[in-house]
Amino acid sequence: MNHCETLDRTQLANHQVARLQALLGPVLASNAFYRAKFNAVGVSSPEDIPDFAAFRRLPMTTRAELSADQIDTPPYGTNLTCPAAEYTRIHQTSGTTGQRLRWLDTAASWDWWGRCWAQVYSGAGITAADRIFFAFSFGPFIGFWSGHEGARHMGALIVPGGGMSSEQRLDAIVENEITALVCTPTYALHLGEVARARSLDLAASSVRTTVHAGEPGANLPATRRMLEQTWGARAYDHAGATEVGAWGFDCQEQSGLHLNEGEFICEVIDPDSGAPADEGELVITNLGRTGMPVIRYRTGDRVALDRRPCACGRSFHRLAGGVIGRVDDALLIRGVVVYPSAIENVVRRFPAVGEFAVDIHRRQALDELELRVELKSGATTADEIAQALAHHLGLRAAVAVAAPDSLPRFELKARRFTDHRSPK
Repeated sequence: MNHCETLDRTQLANHQVARLQALLGPVLASNAFYRAKFNAVGVSSPEDIPDFAAFRRLPMTTRAELSADQIDTPPYGTNLTCPAAEYTRIHQTSGTTGQRLRWLDTAASWDWWGRCWAQVYSGAGITAADRIFFAFSFGPFIGFWSGHEGARHMGALIVPGGGMSSEQRLDAIVENEITALVCTPTYALHLGEVARARSLDLAASSVRTTVHAGEPGANLPATRRMLEQTWGARAYDHAGATEVGAWGFDCQEQSGLHLNEGEFICEVIDPDSGAPADEGELVITNLGRTGMPVIRYRTGDRVALDRRPCACGRSFHRLAGGVIGRVDDALLIRGVVVYPSAIENVVRRFPAVGEFAVDIHRRQALDELELRVELKSGATTADEIAQALAHHLGLRAAVAVAAPDSLPRFELKARRFTDHRSPK
């Protein structure tokens, strides 16, 4: 645990303002994107932002702005603080929420990424003595690379799983006596399915910790319980984004996702009015990624802020239940507002469910929710799942049993929810 994690809230605020001013110096000097935005509201030097009241004068940044900037000034846009020769890394977003964004890092910014990920590991109790397996393919997705960099920072043994089949990855986990697994929650459950088919007991393996990213799941009680039962290990959540950084981590109390407030300024706003709120949209400013920063960036993530002290001793605020979902992913079905994560949390209460898919249709002016589920045994029926959804969410759903292995599997972000209704 580093010193920032236990600062009192006043000390932490002072630390954040000092870091922000250090960032604004070079950004206002040479970053065309943010210099124009901030000059327009009368901010031309770091001294114009002496406190959080002044900070909130700064305009927010949206993904649409960043996308338009890269379209207008290809390929990387104008949100660049350093000369081109100083950038050493490029990654891109997945494209699941619109056009892909390309993101550059300097050596210093990449080192910052690694420090943020090292805090993810520290929160989960992972140390230099661990052997960490990364069940990701090599590619432009930043999750593998940044997690790898964080492990390098700690001095842990790194075992990459790129270019391997699921069976080969399981063999590597066993043969290398891996103690920590990093992958999406969906893929960790898929590895469990493959292991069962091979009569391999993952709970008896050397893995004691799993860290998950890329999608909500590991902070959903039912999904976390299934992960921990599958692997016989403690499962920890993590949150981050290509354009933002590794901004959230679980601690060993597993009582909500800590905001990494030593490296980020995090706000929660009402998504409609922009006013501060305890539940709403998460807005983030990264404080150590000078080369290509985001300042007051609307992430689109819906969260609920928990200000209570954590038993781990960290003063960082937490998010109850992690990321609830995307602000624009809320589903209105027959008058009921529900997030995909809430549906998953009900479905994952049934250990017999392997994979599932959700479709929403509008037929004869009525919304219909349909689930297809693969069942690993006859211990659970479609009717039981439908009854649980009605009880916990107030939703009537048509649940059908799909043939084994007929639904898609996902290594990165799962795409289980499809809304077939015409846009309103």
